[in-house]
Amino acid sequence: MPEQKESSVLFSLKELMNLEEDRIRQEESTRKAKQEAELQARLDVERRAREEEETRIRAEDERRRSEEQRSREDQARLEAIHRAEVEKARLDAENSARLEQMRHQQEHERQLHALSQDKHKKRLTIAAAGVSLLLVVGAIGAAVVINNKNNEAAAQAAEAQRESQEAQAKLDAYTKQFNDIKSNQDSLQAQLASANDVASKLEIEKKIEENKKQEIEIAKQRARLGAAHAAGGGGGGGGPTKPRAACTCAAGDPLCSCIQ
Repeated sequence: MPEQKESSVLFSLKELMNLEEDRIRQEESTRKAKQEAELQARLDVERRAREEEETRIRAEDERRRSEEQRSREDQARLEAIHRAEVEKARLDAENSARLEQMRHQQEHERQLHALSQDKHKKRLTIAAAGVSLLLVVGAIGAAVVINNKNNEAAAQAAEAQRESQEAQAKLDAYTKQFNDIKSNQDSLQAQLASANDVASKLEIEKKIEENKKQEIEIAKQRARLGAAHAAGGGGGGGGPTKPRAACTCAAGDPLCSCIQ
């Protein structure tokens, strides 16, 4: 009977030892599982952070390329407007000079026809001298008119150039302000992603919304500036030099106004 009791006690102790070993193994298994889960969670957070950073960098690169392309297009448009204004001023000056030359040529021919009817040499000589003087005065007047046209065209081109430079300066300022807002928007997005409490998230979301409104307003101002500048004309530069008209007088013509 005592042997049976001793065997029973030993069995109970063994069972208790087995239970304790099972408990220890279970705790160790739980501890390892928890460590692995924490490690996996940390790896997942780091992976998401890397993916978000890569996405942000790609978006920033795309935005920068878009801004550079838009800036190049704006510059090309301003240069095209400038060239068109210069060409228009040159053509206007040339047309004015050509019309003035035609008028003097017609007057000269009329005087020649009238003088050819005069049979008296003395009167012809006096008339020729008078007409020559008139043509000299007319040529001087034409030169003054042409010079005034050139000066006017140069002033218009200079004013257009100044307006173009002012418009470009405003456009650059809007572009810088737009870029600053975009950069601030990216920073707020990063802060929102890392915010832990609801109040902070709400505050950041409010700032993001205000930032978006500013971004839209800047974009509208840039669009209005581009439209106004395109409608008013841009560019400028020195006025064109008016070409000297070719002499069309016959050889030995006493009334020729060309400078020999």
